[in-house]
Amino acid sequence: MLPVILLSIDGLKPDYVLEADRHHLKVPNLRRLVREGTFASGVTGVAPTLTYPSHTTLITGVSPARHGIFMNSPFDPFGKNQGGWFWYSEDIQAPTLWDVAGKAGLVTASIDWPVSVGANVRYNIVQYWRASTQDDHKLARALSTSGLLDEAEKDCGPYPTGYAYLLPDDARRAKFISWMIEKKRPHLLTGYFSSLDEEQHLTAPYSQVTFDTLEGLDTLIGEVRAAAERAYQGRFVLAVVSDHGHTLAANELHLNAALRAAGLIELDTQQKVKSWRAFAWASGGSARVMLRDAGDEDARGRVREMLRSLAASSSSGIERVLEGESVSVLGGFPGAAFVVALKPGFKAGSGLNGETMRMGNAGGTHGYLPGPRDMEAAFFIVGPGIAAARDLGKIDMRDIAPTLAGILRLSLPSEGRDLFR
Repeated sequence: MLPVILLSIDGLKPDYVLEADRHHLKVPNLRRLVREGTFASGVTGVAPTLTYPSHTTLITGVSPARHGIFMNSPFDPFGKNQGGWFWYSEDIQAPTLWDVAGKAGLVTASIDWPVSVGANVRYNIVQYWRASTQDDHKLARALSTSGLLDEAEKDCGPYPTGYAYLLPDDARRAKFISWMIEKKRPHLLTGYFSSLDEEQHLTAPYSQVTFDTLEGLDTLIGEVRAAAERAYQGRFVLAVVSDHGHTLAANELHLNAALRAAGLIELDTQQKVKSWRAFAWASGGSARVMLRDAGDEDARGRVREMLRSLAASSSSGIERVLEGESVSVLGGFPGAAFVVALKPGFKAGSGLNGETMRMGNAGGTHGYLPGPRDMEAAFFIVGPGIAAARDLGKIDMRDIAPTLAGILRLSLPSEGRDLFR
């Protein structure tokens, strides 16, 4: 059994590495993974292609409808959750790699992995933010493994708590990942970097700032790999993955504005939701429409007609509208009466007033249904016994967790397959 280091670079598109010369990218450490290890030409992600559903699939091997993390944030039309996300591992309804490794007596560690608060991880620095002040550091200390953050900060300096996801923040996290490897020698470590995703949202995929950020992250991958070489004397497996791709979009479809105009959402005097019969849950390049009462056939019919009318106009950006069994087979939209899939260049907004169609800020977007090349994620893996320069072609994201479980000699119930068996 070899230790496994699983690093996620949020928003890493496969061609950034596999076609680095074409993009004039200097990413020697990522290219080394291609040369020395096995890789996928693309990873078909989950529905929708969002960070939290994807990262939970990466450690469970099952679709969002099964593991329960089917958006970044819970459904909250009244805004009572105050912007909270699916931070808590108790919401995961399927066994994770952390669970089966811990049950087998293996040492587990995690740094900033999504949906990790309360996870079954021996050495856990959680992903969580609320106050964006020093109080977020207190939260991280309280929610992480007792005493761990204080211990690590003595050697590594301050940890970047809160919603801090620029390259310098990832650089500090990389120090903690390397420290964890060398000091705790975990059999399984999960670590997360998000600055590439942030820059693509702010600018665009393929922008110079995006490429500069990726080159910085490449250096961090090299630092973590060097720490693992020291700790394990070369006897370990390193997997670098991502959760989704990115595409440029500026046109916004605000379905809730249309639902309000149709009388299916009522606002109070402060223009907040007072009541609703149908409500759109936006997720970047797609949206689901929820019915407050699944038996409200009048509302269902009115939504169906509204969506049919919108889809008839090319300016809406609607590629297709799914209903019934067509929604179920996607594996990611439980409870949705309708799923609205958008075309490239369009994204779903959450405005309650104003025009249904409007121009937003141009930038990178994801959250589309899986399938398009731009939404594909990445997978690279290297270590003893893993073939060099082997192209697996296109794989399913659900294959990654059972593959890593196989390396750890663990059994993980999943919907995927072990790529090496």
